[in-house]
Amino acid sequence: MPRLMGVDVPGRKRVEYALRYIHGIGPKRASDVVEHCKVDPAKKADDLTPDEIRQIVAFIQDNYRVEGDLRREVSQNIRRLISIGTYRGLRHKRGLPVRGQRTRTNARTRKGGKRTVGAVRDKTARTAMKAAAVTKAPAAK
Repeated sequence: MPRLMGVDVPGRKRVEYALRYIHGIGPKRASDVVEHCKVDPAKKADDLTPDEIRQIVAFIQDNYRVEGDLRREVSQNIRRLISIGTYRGLRHKRGLPVRGQRTRTNARTRKGGKRTVGAVRDKTARTAMKAAAVTKAPAAK
C-alpha cells in the first residue's frame, strides 16, 4: 500500500483509480496526473517505483490543492458565508440543504433522522402520554 500525500492508497488497484483516494483528486485529475508523469495507467499502485511515486507527489503538490489544505479552504469558505450572514451560510448553520433542494420530503442526509411531530399512533405511547398528562394537571378546586 503506497503512501501518497499522507494517504494510504490501495495497492491492488490501477494507478488511475488509486489516486482518487486522495481528497481533491477525481477521475479527470487522476488521469491528468498519470498522463503528465508518463506512468502506465494499467500499472498497479504497488508496482510503482519510488521514483514514479516521487514524481507523482511532486506534480500533485505543484499543481493541485489536496487533502488538508483543501479541507481547510472549504471550511474557511463555509465559516465566511456563515459570518457574513448569507442565505447559504444560514442553511449551513441550520444543517439544511444548501443548493435549493426540497425539504418537505427527503433531505434526510442533511436533516438527520425523522422526528415525528403531532399524533402518536402507537397505543402504548398514547397511554403513556395520557398518564403523563394526568400527573401534570393541577388539582381542581
